[in-house]
Amino acid sequence: MISRPVLNRCLVAALLCLSTAAPAQTPPKGAYEPQVGQHGKDVIWVPTPQALVDRMLGLGKVTPQDVLVDLGSGDGRTVITAAKRGTQALGIEYNPDMVELSRRNAEKAGVTGKAEFKRADLFETDFSHATVVTMFLLPDINIRLRPKILDMKPGTRIVSNSFTMGEWKWDDSVGASAEEGCTSYCTAYLWIVPAKVAGNWTTPQGTLQIEQEFQMFSGTLTVNGRPSKLINTKLGGDRISFSAGGATYTGRVNGDRIEGSVKSGATTSPWSASRAPKS
Repeated sequence: MISRPVLNRCLVAALLCLSTAAPAQTPPKGAYEPQVGQHGKDVIWVPTPQALVDRMLGLGKVTPQDVLVDLGSGDGRTVITAAKRGTQALGIEYNPDMVELSRRNAEKAGVTGKAEFKRADLFETDFSHATVVTMFLLPDINIRLRPKILDMKPGTRIVSNSFTMGEWKWDDSVGASAEEGCTSYCTAYLWIVPAKVAGNWTTPQGTLQIEQEFQMFSGTLTVNGRPSKLINTKLGGDRISFSAGGATYTGRVNGDRIEGSVKSGATTSPWSASRAPKS
């Protein structure tokens, strides 16, 4: 794994190209002007190219019905872009100058009613209300945030610029091209927060035992005393499906309860399971 200091140096060096790719704009006299590569509390500031911002919001399927939280929101461009799409969006940023800059940018864009910025430590902030979380942080920061993210509501979409979540494999990814104005850090990754399904479940027909690692799971379904290995397993948010014993099971997870249906041959019937209390 690349060390954080090395990553910082790589970010600064590679993004010198980004800082010179577009013509410089003269800020109002006395206004705060962030510099690419400047140090913050946990990371250095590097702006996400607008082309990738657009792709990130597309990857997360962001709609006006969502609530988006951008962790380390910088100059506010992701929040403002989401707000322009009608999404209620909040930026969490530790640098107070960046927060004020973001608010001015939101005002210029005419989205102050949808875009909010808060000066806060992202590790001490409750963002559990979000349906979409965006970020451009270092790998070690992502890992530190991972337990908090995994406790969010199943189905929450997490979109990260360039950096991943360790052994938690992403569900999808997208890139922006040089033709679109993106020359460095041009890949975004998507994770869907999975429901917690590990444990022993009881069904009207028998028992279901599940072992889980993020959105991947395996296990055994026992019906009428006959165990069958789970195959074709899939967990997307609170939606679960698998096959066992020649039948296909689908359902929605709601805490310690699964409600759905089972199809065997041409017959489809209701199916449910309840998680047994931990001993």
